Amino acid sequence: MRADGRRPDQLRPLEIIPHYQKHAEGSALIKLGDTWVLCAASVEEKVPAWMAGKGKGWLTAEYAMLPRSTHTRTSRDPGGRGKEIQRLIGRSLRAAVDLTALGERTINVDCDVLCADGGTRVASITGAWVALALAIARLVETGKLKDRSALMPPVAAVSVGVVGGMVVLDLPFLEDSKADVDMNVVGGEDGALIEVQGTAERGTFDRKQLDAMLDLAAVGIKQLALAQRRVIG
Repeated sequence: MRADGRRPDQLRPLEIIPHYQKHAEGSALIKLGDTWVLCAASVEEKVPAWMAGKGKGWLTAEYAMLPRSTHTRTSRDPGGRGKEIQRLIGRSLRAAVDLTALGERTINVDCDVLCADGGTRVASITGAWVALALAIARLVETGKLKDRSALMPPVAAVSVGVVGGMVVLDLPFLEDSKADVDMNVVGGEDGALIEVQGTAERGTFDRKQLDAMLDLAAVGIKQLALAQRRVIG
């Protein structure tokens, strides 16, 4: 058993609350343990100038940790880490939308971390897919899209790692800070991978451990995708 009583293959308690913001076309608050992220998807009826006239839409993302999302105050400036994370979120979500079916419009996804306890980037991706799905549903409801074909199957993300020689799923900060290996995996409910970010924090890891982490991540992503589907109905 881990410090918080979970099994190695067990996610932290998960809650996704849809329609959390009144004005956004799509929004959701995701709570993964003590990591809470507010995700909002906003629709603009235009695309960046470099995409104009191509008959395709665009999706982009921004990410930030609010000043007191951690034990001490942090700056509102996302910095290099925040910019790297928002690029990851954008890449991940573009795999979840048919940009041609979306038409010449842009979906801007904002992920704001309210409370951080490890795994903020993976929680952001998982919650942002729900916000994206709700925004596309709003476009259909208002007659701007004829159907939901622009929305692809769920994309979710989860952290895995090696802590004390044990492969574990969904690391809180306590485990993340002392992990031998830390990895973030983005993928679909069918097991397909979108992005894998993995680092040996102390020494190296072998192929057997890599395969074990990827297998465990696939289990977690499937559970998260099921939760996403339940939320959007």
